[in-house]
Amino acid sequence: MRSRRQRRIEDLRLTVECLPERTKIAMLEGIAQNTIIVGAYTDRRGGVCPMLAAHRHGGRTSLLAFAKAWDRFCAAKRPRVATERELQILRTNLEASLLGVTGEDFTAAIADHQAAGRERREREAAQLGLGWIADDTASEREPELEREPQPF
Repeated sequence: MRSRRQRRIEDLRLTVECLPERTKIAMLEGIAQNTIIVGAYTDRRGGVCPMLAAHRHGGRTSLLAFAKAWDRFCAAKRPRVATERELQILRTNLEASLLGVTGEDFTAAIADHQAAGRERREREAAQLGLGWIADDTASEREPELEREPQPF
């Protein structure tokens, strides 16, 4: 069973993953150039929450789940300046989410893997004298546009 602290970190990570890429980049710039607070949107000393810092740096996103996860992670009871540890965890989560693999990468990898498997099976069939199997599977992969429908 995960501890409360682990759950809070995981909740923050999940909400960071939901942010658009431009907002993540803006938030990284914002937390580097502003005093970041927890428990409020702004304070009287010029501190801002990470989402407002991102907004001021071009990330025009409003995600209430992030604000709640950030305050829950920091255990905010009243507005205060974020600790260095809290900022480091947020920064690490933002950077890690920007380094993530896109779905396009997976699609290409799957296609390459399937092609390699097909080629291996064809090569093994040819070595065993079953080359006709490769010929049949190749014709099945090509669409037959001029084929007439068969009656039942």
